[in-house]
Amino acid sequence: MMTDIALNWTVGHTGQPEIQPDRWVAATVPGAANLDWAVAENWPDWRHGTNYQLFHWTEDRFWIYRAEIPAVDLQPDQRLWLVSQGVDYRCDILVNRHLRYSHEGMFSSFELDLSGDMGSELQIRVHPAPKDPTGLAGTRQEAQQSCKPAVSYGWDWHPRLIPLGIWDETGLKIRSVNRIRQAELTYELNERLDQALLCFAAAIDGEGELSIALYDPAGHEILKTDRQGEIGCVDQPKLWWCNGYGDANLYRWEARLVHKQVLCDVKSGRIGFRTLTLEMNEGTWNEPVGFPKSRSHVPITVTLNNVPVFCKGSNWVNPEVFPGTIRKETYQPLLQLAKDAHMNLLRVWGGGIVNKDSFFDLCDEMGLMVWQEFPLACNQYRGTKSYLAVLEQEARAVIRRLRGRASLTLWCGGNELFNSWSKMTDQSAALRLLNKVCYELDPQRPFLATSPLMGMAHGCYLFRYPDGREVYQAMAEAHYTAYTEFGVPSLSNLDCCLKISEKDNLFPLLENELTISHHAFRSWGDTDTWSCQSLIEDYFGRPDRLEQLIEWSQWLQSEGYKAIYEEARRQKPYCSMALNWCYNEPWPTLANNSLINYPASPKPAYDAVSASCRGQLISARITKFTWRPGELFEADLWLLNDGCQPSEAGEVTAWLEFGGKRHFVLNWSYAAGLPNINLAGPTLRYRLPEFNHEEDRQKLTPLNTDAVQLKGRVPSELKLVLDCGHLSSEYRLIFYT
Repeated sequence: MMTDIALNWTVGHTGQPEIQPDRWVAATVPGAANLDWAVAENWPDWRHGTNYQLFHWTEDRFWIYRAEIPAVDLQPDQRLWLVSQGVDYRCDILVNRHLRYSHEGMFSSFELDLSGDMGSELQIRVHPAPKDPTGLAGTRQEAQQSCKPAVSYGWDWHPRLIPLGIWDETGLKIRSVNRIRQAELTYELNERLDQALLCFAAAIDGEGELSIALYDPAGHEILKTDRQGEIGCVDQPKLWWCNGYGDANLYRWEARLVHKQVLCDVKSGRIGFRTLTLEMNEGTWNEPVGFPKSRSHVPITVTLNNVPVFCKGSNWVNPEVFPGTIRKETYQPLLQLAKDAHMNLLRVWGGGIVNKDSFFDLCDEMGLMVWQEFPLACNQYRGTKSYLAVLEQEARAVIRRLRGRASLTLWCGGNELFNSWSKMTDQSAALRLLNKVCYELDPQRPFLATSPLMGMAHGCYLFRYPDGREVYQAMAEAHYTAYTEFGVPSLSNLDCCLKISEKDNLFPLLENELTISHHAFRSWGDTDTWSCQSLIEDYFGRPDRLEQLIEWSQWLQSEGYKAIYEEARRQKPYCSMALNWCYNEPWPTLANNSLINYPASPKPAYDAVSASCRGQLISARITKFTWRPGELFEADLWLLNDGCQPSEAGEVTAWLEFGGKRHFVLNWSYAAGLPNINLAGPTLRYRLPEFNHEEDRQKLTPLNTDAVQLKGRVPSELKLVLDCGHLSSEYRLIFYT
């Protein structure tokens, strides 16, 4: 059996690889060398203020880890191995300062036999961050000839802070010479999905007898064999379903290697029996409409166990700037929140990392499907010989590690590669290579070259578009098969803002180095994105305190996201996916499109999205955010239904609330419906009253009493309530008087 040997790591930095550091400090493995240095130097919290700038010089240093290889008692059939699951990004392994091995790429593992080196000094020398000299200095383009995540080089929600070091499990292990080097259980479901044919393959070093056992979701052993290849069938398997469609049933397998009645090695894993394809969306074979006919829209309807799934989810980004600090405890609350919000798919964006095994363990268990991108984003990744060699190495390692995961839904080449800023095409060597490798190693799983593709959409990322339309109008006019990125920004929760700076520095919210660094200004487009203060003041007037600014900002985000998710669902089956940008964030922001503030604090928009992603709900297609006396309020009612359950007959009572009273609008009695089918209802209409007397106007509670700011308009809340038990919905709007 395998035994882990603890190492006492230290780390230091140097400007030249052949020169040893002047100083060594304690290192945490896995972690980040530049973070270890910050701890030893007692630097202030890098998340606070502009302290992250202290790290800029660290990206250009060599970081050397060292530890003594301890003398351990090895049996004749044992060896001592250095095993690393990941070093970020390029490294050399030295024993007594003699080079033994070099490696590039943080997503591929490596191992080295050190049995003859006990008592020697082990060093792992990490090179400076890779930087393509043809890219624009100080930008993400510096990452375009490496497989290092581009996000570390700076993004509109992520600081430029480039981690370096040992980022995944790395250490010494005592192993038997008789071991299972690789093991994999695969299956094939028949067309009726009532029988799974099992195949087992293993690579064994040394000698021994192999046995394989399979356990059902309840833990009962249902199969045992000592052969490889086809090992048997599972009749009436419990299928793996995504969240909202059924249970995420997982079977566990275990392989044991015994030599001379001694257990030498054990490998285990889990599988979920399911079929999954990407199918053409309804009506897309008719695209393009006119001649000459060319390529149609790409298939993007996830079909799980022969059931078309409307994918409701989000874009997942690194939950930490330093990925070496990520643990299962980091992932757990975030993924639980995604499940609780009725999400069923997370797009793991190509600008970030390929997550650790614990991420996929949790997604398997929770029924959260994973759209996995390779580490390419918003750059032109030229097909040079050296880059393609590392890309293929990394891709093969990632595919082999993840292809057995039930949650893994599709592979994607990367983010926004077919556009004017990336300038990649179908003929780009990197994408042709990834398609080839995915087909060779995982041929049954879908592959997309990039997102978006024909028929799909990224954007917009604002409550009110540059052309003056609000999300209500823009979404009603949109016609896409999948909304794989869209956003509505807001200020962060107060507690998150106060992690960045004191309140006196944040209100009034002014454009300065602090607020720019934490993405309230100049992040994207106009100067006040993502804070959107000018828009907030246009709707509500000037706030008189930070809490009020946050409240109004988050009101817009909540209603904006509600409008987008529900309208995307109303466009089913032509549309089959809605994934907002973005779900989480890696550090405290002042403003962002995220649903969850760092590290795992939901914004009000999280609750709004959770309500809009319920399997069944009553929904209203609203035409605009602001209303005035005398206008005819109109909204189309819908029963939205995703999943495998039919909708029951029911009745909706619609109300408008303003002036402290409920005003009845209509009742809608609807019949029972089929599973996975929406039902269009009536259009409600209500003439909003004129306020001819000041006494009537005073019955409204103003959101801002300074009417001068809004040219005489006084905003108050107008709420639409759709009362239907657990299917009920509410919408918060503005009524100007």
